[in-house]
Amino acid sequence: MDKNLAQEAIYAALSGNWQKALSLNQEILKNEPNDVEALNRLARAYSEIGNLKKAKETAQKVLKNDPSNSIASKALEKWKSLKKSDTHTQKPSDPQIYLEEPGKTKILNLLNLGGPKILAKLDAGDEVKLNSHAHKVSVNTFDGKYIGKLPDDISARLRKLISLGNEYQVFIKSIDKNCIKIFIRETKRVSSLSDTPSFSSERIDYVSFTPPELVHRKEEFEIEPEQEEE
Repeated sequence: MDKNLAQEAIYAALSGNWQKALSLNQEILKNEPNDVEALNRLARAYSEIGNLKKAKETAQKVLKNDPSNSIASKALEKWKSLKKSDTHTQKPSDPQIYLEEPGKTKILNLLNLGGPKILAKLDAGDEVKLNSHAHKVSVNTFDGKYIGKLPDDISARLRKLISLGNEYQVFIKSIDKNCIKIFIRETKRVSSLSDTPSFSSERIDYVSFTPPELVHRKEEFEIEPEQEEE
């Protein structure tokens, strides 16, 4: 395998240049037609430019060479519910966005996932958004399609912090039909909450052994002094 070409193909995909990614992976496959990694990248590139037929054919070729390849099988499963007009394309996020910062970032699983047609349009790296409601925080696409909701303990805390002015950015970390992990990053912390982290390792331990209703009371109690100072 030409490692330089492979690296260029990866960078092209990370920057959202799908036509270049397509060409580079095709170049690799001229010399190594059964390169499974290049085939998977080529299938993704085809899907991103809207050629689902070619994408599926390429993923099926992966499975002929590697029947247990999870990337190709997951992709085919996802594309089953897509039509060409439904193809979801979005510039992938910079991998640096996933750098974890104590108190400012959190990776978690969503609950009560949305319909398969909505989930099929999502990919790891897609940016989504938080929607704060009276009793929950949901995660939606930017055009308002429901993806899932946050666990109750995290919802209770973020509803409070968002209402006080904090802001957050959310990305899909990983996805399959039964599980979506998201990465949440605090992007703005208001001055009244300067000493209040959005997420803490101590809180995670507490949640593990405490009923949600008690966690909510503790969180509200801890944040309330900040409200009184405003």
